[in-house]
Amino acid sequence: MTQHIVAALTEIKTELIALELWSSLPPSPEALASTAPFCCDTLPFEQWLQFVLLPRMQALLDGGHPLPTKVSILPMAEVAFADYSQDMRLLMYWLGRFDACFQTD
Repeated sequence: MTQHIVAALTEIKTELIALELWSSLPPSPEALASTAPFCCDTLPFEQWLQFVLLPRMQALLDGGHPLPTKVSILPMAEVAFADYSQDMRLLMYWLGRFDACFQTD
């Protein structure tokens, strides 16, 4: 499962860069301190992916910490990216694959 998570994280980053949604400047500490889900009150969703999700998941993996048991990023991405002009299909695919890594049936 870990290799699938790493692959999905890598592809999410690759797609954010390809879509020119990767930021070279981090958000302010205040923006990152938001307690709202996905920092929706302080960050665009792509910045939440880049500066919150990707580093936190990498830290969990690197530290051998327990991983979440349920992840559901794709529904928020579908709402957040609905009005973007870029073709988001590949990014959505990888976000869905990331979510699927945590599904237990």
